[in-house]
Amino acid sequence: MKLDSRLLFLIGFVANLALAQTNEEATSILDLDKMAQINQGDSYVTFPFDFGNIEPLMFEANVSPSFKIRERKDSRLMGVLTGQIIIRMYDEPSNPIRTPSYIPQITFYFLTGNKQASKKLTLFGRFAHHSNGQDGNFYNEDGNINLISGNFATNFFELGLIKSSYSNQLNTFKFFKSSFEVHPKSWMLDEMRGKYSGLRWHNTFLAYKLPMDGDFNKSQKSNFSLKAETTLMLDNVNNQETFDLKRLNASLTFYYHPKFLEDIGLFVQFYHGADYYNIYFNHQIDTIRFGLMTEVLRF
Repeated sequence: MKLDSRLLFLIGFVANLALAQTNEEATSILDLDKMAQINQGDSYVTFPFDFGNIEPLMFEANVSPSFKIRERKDSRLMGVLTGQIIIRMYDEPSNPIRTPSYIPQITFYFLTGNKQASKKLTLFGRFAHHSNGQDGNFYNEDGNINLISGNFATNFFELGLIKSSYSNQLNTFKFFKSSFEVHPKSWMLDEMRGKYSGLRWHNTFLAYKLPMDGDFNKSQKSNFSLKAETTLMLDNVNNQETFDLKRLNASLTFYYHPKFLEDIGLFVQFYHGADYYNIYFNHQIDTIRFGLMTEVLRF
């Protein structure tokens, strides 16, 4: 009996050690490639129903293909070219698609410290252009912003960091991102100055929950994820007070990946703040929406 007890103890000890090593290996697979995927975001399309004060839509779609520039797969420095386009089809006669957002960008990432550490810090810098492909007057004759064909264009750069960690108990990858986005006045249309925020502070928290019975030796997708985002406009916009709530944009997104789907899942998003759809920036929206999202990230 003593021998059996010792043998069982030895087997249990080895099993726990192997599991600890496996979990430690899981924390080391957060390479620069995954950091870039997380920061670049996912493509999505919304369903033709939502709640809130946004204009009635058939759908909103975000198409965001990315192309990597790097010397080797294990490089600390990597560039990513992204041709992001956001499209809204309105629930109106003929279902028009008005003034899509074109946001081509190039982003550089640098992974600091020990590549095999469980906690990582990645620095990034981005240069981007945001326009709507229109060339009409910014204002209508009545003095309101021309939403149909008014010209909208700005260029900006963004500097920030991404901190990552892994929770052994929850089997969850966690990320915190903070960055400053700057639109120099000379880089935007004259009509947008003082109306469109040129200094923004972004903060994002993400959590990716992996299946508890997953095999750490194989790549796997998260069961669900949570993303909380805030943006604070810091400059003088429309003579707003320092603590005006209109300066704050906030969103919360829940994503669920059913087992029977390969690379897409379902999401629900709560959004409050200024409209991010190019020349519609002067609108304040509060909405709850649902849709499909690509989730190609594998751990």
